Amino acid sequence: KMREIALVYLDRSGGLQKFVHDCKTYNDSKQSYAVYRFVISINPSDIAELDATLGNYILHNPIQAAQIFQTVCFIAIKTLSLIEQLQTEAQISILLKPTHLPPLPSYVLSLSAFPFNYTSQRFYMSEGIAIAMGTVTKYTQGARFLCTEETCPFSEGFRYIRVHLPGATESATVRNDFVCSLCSSPLQEDIKFRVLGDKQIVEMVDAKVLNALKGYSNDKSHFRIQTFTVFLRDELASKMKIGNHYKIIGIPACVRNGLQATACIEVNSVQLCKPNGPSFVSDNFKYLLSLTSSSCWRFTAILANIFASQVVPPGTYNTLKLAILLSLVQTCEKENADYLDLLIVTSDTLVIDRLLNYSVCLLPRGIRHPPSSEIFPSVSKDKHGTGTASIQACSAVLAKGGICYIGDLSSYKKDKLELLQSVLESRTTTVFIPGKKYGEEADQQVTISVQTNFWSFVDVDSSPKKHIQKDNFLIGQMDVSLIPPNLLDGFGLLIHSEFPSCRPSSSLVHHILEKAINPEVMLYKVSQQFRMQDYEE
Repeated sequence: KMREIALVYLDRSGGLQKFVHDCKTYNDSKQSYAVYRFVISINPSDIAELDATLGNYILHNPIQAAQIFQTVCFIAIKTLSLIEQLQTEAQISILLKPTHLPPLPSYVLSLSAFPFNYTSQRFYMSEGIAIAMGTVTKYTQGARFLCTEETCPFSEGFRYIRVHLPGATESATVRNDFVCSLCSSPLQEDIKFRVLGDKQIVEMVDAKVLNALKGYSNDKSHFRIQTFTVFLRDELASKMKIGNHYKIIGIPACVRNGLQATACIEVNSVQLCKPNGPSFVSDNFKYLLSLTSSSCWRFTAILANIFASQVVPPGTYNTLKLAILLSLVQTCEKENADYLDLLIVTSDTLVIDRLLNYSVCLLPRGIRHPPSSEIFPSVSKDKHGTGTASIQACSAVLAKGGICYIGDLSSYKKDKLELLQSVLESRTTTVFIPGKKYGEEADQQVTISVQTNFWSFVDVDSSPKKHIQKDNFLIGQMDVSLIPPNLLDGFGLLIHSEFPSCRPSSSLVHHILEKAINPEVMLYKVSQQFRMQDYEE
C-alpha cells in the first residue's frame, strides 16, 4: 500500500517527471554505473494528507522510507525501460529531501537538551552560523564488489553493491574484509565501477553565540555553546558560505575517529536565514519625529544628543554619537553595501570603549574582537581526521552584516594593520591553503567577502613617538603618526574625541561616579523614555 501511495505522491508532486528526466540523463550516457542516485523532494504535509502512515514513516524512519521509494523507482525503470544498463534494485540510491518539518519542539535538534537522541536516525531541523568550513573533497557514493571464487554465481553481476548511508565513514562503504554470503570467500571491489561524490565538512554554532561575543550583554542567563559538525554531500557541497546563518534539515549520526566519537548531522536540505526587519518603531520615536518634522536635522540631533545616556550624559560626545548612529544604520547583508568604518582619535579611551561597546550590543551581529584571536579568516587542520584544510571564520566574518569592533589600533602589529587596510579597500580577504600541508596536489587561494563595518580607536597618549612637540602642530591638527596614512584613508570617518583627558566635563565625572556607586540607577528621565531596546528596534 505504501508503495502505491509513494507512486501517487510522485505523480501528483511532479517528482515522477523529474525522475524520468534524471533517468534519461543516465541512459543517454550509455555508461554502466554501480549506483544510480536520485534526489526526491518530499513535502511532509502533502504526503501526510495522502497517507498518514507513509508520512509518519518518512519523518521517523527516513532510511527505511527511502527503500520504499527505491522499489517504486526500480519498478518504474524496468516497466518503462528508462535505464537499459540497470540490473538490480540495490543499484538505486534514493535521497529524500524534506521541504520542511512540522514546527514542533521534538523536530528541533538541541545539543543542550537531554537526552540527545542521535541514534534515532530521523529528520531533525537545526539552525546556526557556519563558523568553519573545510575544502570540498571526494567520498565514495557507491561501490560494486565481486566474489573472488570464480565458480560462485556472485563472482559477476551486481549482487554486492555498497552505498553510503548517513553517518557512515569511508571504511563502512569500501573495505577489504567483506565476505560472500553464499560461499564465504573474500569480496573484492571492482574499482572501475566506484562512484565518487563531493563532500564538505562545516562547523556550525548556535546563533546565541553572537550574544556572548559582544563582550558585554544585558542577558544574564548562562548557557553552554558548542559547535556541531554537518556534512554537505554532492549537490549541497559549496552551498554554504562562511559566516552566514542557515536553517538545515538532516539526520543526526555519530562518527567515530579513533577513540573519539563526534555527533554530526548529514544534511538533506539547506536554507539561508534572512535577518528580520524591525518589528516596529516605538511610539515615543514616532511622536518625536512628528514634533520635529519641520526641520531635516532636528530629529537626528535630538537622537544623537540623548543616545547612550546609560553610558555618557546627554549632550556629551554628540559628534561621535551621531557618527555611531550613522554607522549602525548602514549595516546590512548586501554584496555592494555602503560601509561606514569609524576611527576615533582619543585620549579618553575608557569612556570611548564603554560607548562603543554599548553601541555594538544594539545589533544582532555586533562582535567585540578579542585581541588574542584572529580578526580575519585563518586556516587550520580539520579535526575530523580527514587531514584537509578547514577555514575558521574569526571576528570580521562572524560580524557579517553588522559591526566588528576591533579596539585600540595601536596595539596591533604592522602585518595585522596592513591586512586590515587591504580589507577596508577591497572588502575581501584571501586565505592561502598550501597543498603539501593539507594533502592536496595544488595550492589553493580562497577569497572571502567581508561585509562588515569596522570600528576602532587610537589612544594618542600611548604614542611612543612623544618626540614631536605639540606646539609644532597647526591649529586643529592632531598627532596620528601612530597609524600608517594609507590605513587612515581606509576608514570612512575619522573623529577626534571632544574631551581631552586632563579636563573631562563635570557632568561626565558626576555620571561616572554615580554609575560606579549604583550601576542600575536611572540618572536621566530620558533614559526611561528612550530605552536601549527602542534604539535597537
